[in-house]
Amino acid sequence: MAQVAITLAQIAEKIGAKLVAHNDQLVVSGIGTLEDSTAQQVTFLANPSYRKLLDSTKAAAVIVHPKMLEECKTSALVMDNPYVGFAKLSQIFDNLPLQAAGIHPSAVIAKTAILAEGVSVAANAVIGEHAEVGAHTRIGPGCVVGDHSIIGKNSLLHANVVFYHDVVVGDDCIFHSGCVIGADGFGFAPDAGKWHKIAQIGGVEIGDRVEVGANTTIDRGALDSTKIGNDVKLDDQIMIAHNVVIGDGCAIAGTAGIAGSTTLGKNCTIAGGVGIVGHIEITDGVHITGMTLVSKSIKESGVYSSGTAIMPASEWRKSAARFRQLDDMARRIKQLEKNL
Repeated sequence: MAQVAITLAQIAEKIGAKLVAHNDQLVVSGIGTLEDSTAQQVTFLANPSYRKLLDSTKAAAVIVHPKMLEECKTSALVMDNPYVGFAKLSQIFDNLPLQAAGIHPSAVIAKTAILAEGVSVAANAVIGEHAEVGAHTRIGPGCVVGDHSIIGKNSLLHANVVFYHDVVVGDDCIFHSGCVIGADGFGFAPDAGKWHKIAQIGGVEIGDRVEVGANTTIDRGALDSTKIGNDVKLDDQIMIAHNVVIGDGCAIAGTAGIAGSTTLGKNCTIAGGVGIVGHIEITDGVHITGMTLVSKSIKESGVYSSGTAIMPASEWRKSAARFRQLDDMARRIKQLEKNL
């Protein structure tokens, strides 16, 4: 892949920064950390705890907050949000290989499928009956796009992504390898020790600018569709059950699980390992910390946690023993209050 060569002035324009430099035409060719950058690289300072590294960095320029400008001894790209600047800078130097437009000879495309201009379909991919793929979308090796599924424009399916039937995806989405969209929800009716499968008739609807991590699963709805809003970001190995609704702008970290028919509001963040029970509602702007179990609806925005913090095992065992005594202690306290 060809190396990117770009001037500091061009970077400032692309990321929306104010450039403070002796030579705005200095050419750089990469991005690095404050500690390890070379004179041909740009770096950033988003966390003030790393400000001490400004003195020793060899980077050609540093993306900094205006308050850090006086401490920056190199050229500076000044922004109110340096982390966003880093995100935009990383896109300039993105080394993801481009998949050329066109259909690989080994791909299997149904005659009724509709592929727009500039679509690429890699080796051994399968596009089902009446499926539609939008302009300039890239379908990676081994992917499956099921019957009647629709993918918008400028989206990317990495290798071995599977869409079942009746999956609808918006524009500018990214799906990482191994994710499965539209598998059956976990629906069974018990009957005298046996289980009767409930056909999952709904689909999956995914908005624009959504990213879905590797090996994440989003189940189809039982009757209505499972719905993922615009600008949602899902990490690896997340489980989203049937008929879940996730609002715009949510971000969910790895190994979280959301049970069926739960609604998550807009702009929520769910940390790693969180479990959310089914049939509840979580309002907008809720932030749930790692390994929390959400067992009831949340009606007010804010930060929520459950469980106990880490401690030495000997202390935890004593605390666990006291947990079992809490109900009896509560009854005794209540009786003492009555006696008083």
